[in-house]
Amino acid sequence: MASTTFSGPVTSTNGFIGAVTGAVTGNVTGNVAGNVTGNITGDIFATNQALSGAGAVNVTDMLTSLTTTGASQALTLANGTVGQVKVVVHVVDGGSAVLTPTTKIGFSTITFTAVGDAVTMIYTTAGWAIVGDRGVTIA
Repeated sequence: MASTTFSGPVTSTNGFIGAVTGAVTGNVTGNVAGNVTGNITGDIFATNQALSGAGAVNVTDMLTSLTTTGASQALTLANGTVGQVKVVVHVVDGGSAVLTPTTKIGFSTITFTAVGDAVTMIYTTAGWAIVGDRGVTIA
């Protein structure tokens, strides 16, 4: 497909695939697959995985809203893509959950025990690295 230049607002019902270069301004909603190069201003909204109980924290949504339904529920997180950001937030407390990413840097597990517990990670060439946390226990 050839390159296309637009000179005004552009709306896509199916998203954009591939590299987006130059400045992106205004509200960005939906999915952008590929690389974004340049300046991004405005609002960026993360897609959300609603996870209830034990299971896999996905790598396709930036945000996982966690509902626990028992004690010490096992959560997994596969390897991501370098530069990918993942946020997990405990939103409904029915117990606790222990997250064990496949490849991680400087920790083994992250335990969520109360509403509001949260962790933000970024995937690097060496694995998931924690860049911020609130209330979780990191072991």
